[in-house]
Amino acid sequence: MASYTQELERPTNPKNDATGVSFDALPPSEIRAFETGATRDTDDGKHDPEGFLSPLVVHRYNEYMHKNRVQKDGSVRTSCNWTRGIPKEAYMKSLWRHFLDVWTHHRNFGYKSKEPLEEALCGVIFNSMGMLYEVLKEKEKQPGPQVR
Repeated sequence: MASYTQELERPTNPKNDATGVSFDALPPSEIRAFETGATRDTDDGKHDPEGFLSPLVVHRYNEYMHKNRVQKDGSVRTSCNWTRGIPKEAYMKSLWRHFLDVWTHHRNFGYKSKEPLEEALCGVIFNSMGMLYEVLKEKEKQPGPQVR
């Protein structure tokens, strides 16, 4: 009888696993082996959201979004309220207002801006993502998630 370690090291035939799903075996050069003995395929060609995004920016954007959940009447909207749908035209107008403030700061006329630079940049991110969300929804022809 093989030991537990030998069982882990013994190659298996993925075509005969319990799920019945057939997988193409990877050549050894495309498999990463870690010091612990765990293995995974390589990262080649895979998306890298951890590298594409900055935790500093995501944290600041989260603060901006949380602050702006409070509406003028004092009520608090859900964090995903925007997924209910906002017309692209509304996103575009707001995007331009925030971009104008970013541009004004960039050209050293920040005293003329309606909001601080970080707030304006977060507003650009929000409106860009919201507009992209609407474009992608149209492309997918699927309704947005149900908001609780």
